[in-house]
Amino acid sequence: MEGEKRPPQGPPNEGLFADGHLVLWTLCSVLLPVFITFWCSLQRSRRQPHRKDIFRKSKHGWQDTDLFSQPTYCCVCAQHILQGAFCDCCGLRVDDGCVKKADKRFPCKEIMLKNDSRALDVMPHHWIRGNVPLCSYCVVCKQQCGSQPKLCDYRCIWCQKTVHDECMKNSLKNEKCDFGEFRNIIIPPSYLTSINQMRKDKKTDYEVLASKLGKQWAPLIILANSRSGTNMGEGLLGEFRILLNPVQVFDVTKTPPIKALQLCTLLPYYSARVLVCGGDGTVGWVLDAVDEMKIKGQEKYIPQVAVLPLGTGNDLSNTLGWGTGYAGEIPVAQVLRNVMEADGIKLDRWKVQVTNKGYYNLRKSKEFTMNNYFSVGPDALMALNFHAHREKAPSLFSSRILNKAVYLFYGTKDCLVQECKDLNKKVELELDGERVELPDLEGIIVLNIGYWGGGCRLWEGMGDETYPLARHDDGLLEVVGVYGSFHCAQIQVKLANPFRIGQAHTVRVVWDRKTQEVIDDPLAEDIGASVPCQDQLPAPYPAWEGGMVPYLYGSFKSQLPG
Repeated sequence: MEGEKRPPQGPPNEGLFADGHLVLWTLCSVLLPVFITFWCSLQRSRRQPHRKDIFRKSKHGWQDTDLFSQPTYCCVCAQHILQGAFCDCCGLRVDDGCVKKADKRFPCKEIMLKNDSRALDVMPHHWIRGNVPLCSYCVVCKQQCGSQPKLCDYRCIWCQKTVHDECMKNSLKNEKCDFGEFRNIIIPPSYLTSINQMRKDKKTDYEVLASKLGKQWAPLIILANSRSGTNMGEGLLGEFRILLNPVQVFDVTKTPPIKALQLCTLLPYYSARVLVCGGDGTVGWVLDAVDEMKIKGQEKYIPQVAVLPLGTGNDLSNTLGWGTGYAGEIPVAQVLRNVMEADGIKLDRWKVQVTNKGYYNLRKSKEFTMNNYFSVGPDALMALNFHAHREKAPSLFSSRILNKAVYLFYGTKDCLVQECKDLNKKVELELDGERVELPDLEGIIVLNIGYWGGGCRLWEGMGDETYPLARHDDGLLEVVGVYGSFHCAQIQVKLANPFRIGQAHTVRVVWDRKTQEVIDDPLAEDIGASVPCQDQLPAPYPAWEGGMVPYLYGSFKSQLPG
């Protein structure tokens, strides 16, 4: 209406001024964290050379941290700290400026006793004050420890017992340490001291020495890959060193498994166990080292093997009942309990012989070991591409979700390109000496275990047809075919069945030399391998004994040549 009055309007620049304030505060909220992160990184890089020099000369296993995961107090100055350094062997935590003082004041865990006259049953407690684990209780009064907001209470770095300041007595300080809950899997420092003395005296009767530790003593060796899967290996190494003797814990990226497993030769026959923390490739690497021990005549020292899964596929551990993956959902102490309670089971391991056809071939035959499966076709091509890119930039492949996304990318690409088309015209397949006619396939998969492709029951498919379950200890291989990458995806989500070719004790694949250039690269990953020549799988090796736990996971690496 013309007679109505309009409300008064402010200056035209007032709206722009408010928008400018909004933009300014938005920029501040975004740039301030970036600036703080950059400043912290700059400060860390400045003190890093000096810190590395101190850490290298120290007897402690110091590690840097920008933020402790729980309220923490410096063991030297008793001040509350947010960042600093901690020892991943004894659990000592200090401020940046107190590292040198802590080195002089506090000894770390002793791998071997300095005084070799000490008996096996005279190991005293090693107490450290403060920063006790959450929800820990005093062994004297049974009340909760570490509840006060200050540096208080004690923890033994061997048996993990905790005690209040006021409950600590001289008798408790001098009390014998029994190594606590994990005494049956810890290698005591005094045992290694006695072994060292026996070797000087040229004695090898370790059974008598071990009998003092009890019949249940079955020491555990940890082999962890700090680069596997989700990159959890580095943190797990420290947690295992705190609970066990640090000499039992190895990073396979620094100490190869064949060297680490020589510790088994210092233990009684058939007593050792190994916990492999890693993915399929890591477990295969360890099993190859076990085979080398057989070649060296060390059969009596071969350990049982358990798996803590840190990889992407983890099909073997899933087959054996360890689950589909470990992401820290249960504490490391529970992992050790699972290993202690595990039973031994058998696993078929197959010999893969690769030879070239022809009478005048000068190349020697090659033999490898297969634990999971191998394949010729699109799934092998996907794994090959994934492996090649991970080798170029391993830091980018630190997440299971990201790794599976990369597999999805290469699977989608193969759906369009179809590099393995008409595979049935390029290979000949024999099961137990009888040739099998193949339909129009793009891939052939030979299975030793029940799971394939990151958790898919390939042989059973959708489960709508009655087929005998695939087993890992029946001396049989299951052979199936796939029609392409899209068919593989359908099988994994239970929308299709594979083409079941049959079961056999011996599988022979002959590759046509005229088409050898189609797939001519090796693969040593968890999905399978492409083999451009004649492959033969005879009867399995003597079954491998593995200590399996009803929760964890990990699978073995199939090694096949190019």
